[in-house]
Amino acid sequence: MSEFWLISAPGDKENLQALERMNTVTSKSNLSYNTKFAIPDFKVGTLDSLVGLSDELGKLDTFAESLIRRMAQSVVEVMEDSKGKVQEHLLANGVDLTSFVTHFEWDMAKYPVKQPLVSVVDTIAKQLAQIEMDLKSRTAAYNTLKTNLENLEKKSMGNLFTRTLSDIVSKEDFVLDSEYLVTLLVIVPKPNYSQWQKTYESLSDMVVPRSTKLITEDKEGGLFTVTLFRKVIEDFKTKAKENKFTVREFYYDEKEIEREREEMARLLSDKKQQYGPLLRWLKVNFSEAFIAWIHIKALRVFVESVLRYGLPVNFQAVLLQPHKKSSTKRLREVLNSVFRHLDEVAATSILDASVEIPGLQLNNQDYFPYVYFHIDLSLLD
Repeated sequence: MSEFWLISAPGDKENLQALERMNTVTSKSNLSYNTKFAIPDFKVGTLDSLVGLSDELGKLDTFAESLIRRMAQSVVEVMEDSKGKVQEHLLANGVDLTSFVTHFEWDMAKYPVKQPLVSVVDTIAKQLAQIEMDLKSRTAAYNTLKTNLENLEKKSMGNLFTRTLSDIVSKEDFVLDSEYLVTLLVIVPKPNYSQWQKTYESLSDMVVPRSTKLITEDKEGGLFTVTLFRKVIEDFKTKAKENKFTVREFYYDEKEIEREREEMARLLSDKKQQYGPLLRWLKVNFSEAFIAWIHIKALRVFVESVLRYGLPVNFQAVLLQPHKKSSTKRLREVLNSVFRHLDEVAATSILDASVEIPGLQLNNQDYFPYVYFHIDLSLLD
């Protein structure tokens, strides 16, 4: 499973024994794989600053998770036909995400713990904000290019009534630069080919005999040329429509056709040139954003543990990886049973909505007697 539970309990003897009991029960019952989650000693600061950080970190956590999911989706969209290789680019510090989380170590160089907590959080927030700003600008430029290319490609798709004809016809199919004559393109349903050959010369006056030619066809019909005098164009169109032949409006402009071809070639070239740098940028900055996100989780555990368990700082953080989705309910029961003593009143009263617990705000979320945070990587799979 790509799911982790990050919890903490006081580091006194009683709770360390509780952690041992939890490890024993979860191991014997094959409920989860548990490892210690190392969190450094930060400068605690004041209680007011911790309360403020608690709220700020909650918002930053949500923002960071949203950002990495958007970046993962961008990788999927950029890779297009190579989606099976997406996971090769969703790494953190060169390793897969699960390995990074289970072997997490605080990056002292990037986020010095000697700084005040507020400064550490501010550094991470600015880093993520910059990544998001760059993500928006880079993906917007690439997506605009991609959309323009797709719009051009769509013109060469569809049936003979809607698709561009510039890549089908050639100069030789038309009478050009004539003051009197013009070549029209006519779409004829397949069942009506024989009727067209028999009647096109008589649909109007001044149609050039034996001037029709089949250029191309799809499953519904064929595209024929016919040459006639300019003065009878409208009459020919009317008669053709009466016979279920459709004159396709098209003017052969060699310069315009060449311009379209050059535009297609330019867009294909630009997309190819931007693909590599954008994918590399996404890979590097996805890693940076993910690393920052797990550091945010560590900070939240620290702040919430100090607020919950008090000073001096003394708690043990543990990372649990549930083995099966079906076992999470049982795992939760084990945790609540082992740590119920941390807040028996809250834990037992949680089922009674009429009981008000001072200082406890549920916000329609489950309450746990221990500090708890969730890390879900499933949406990145």
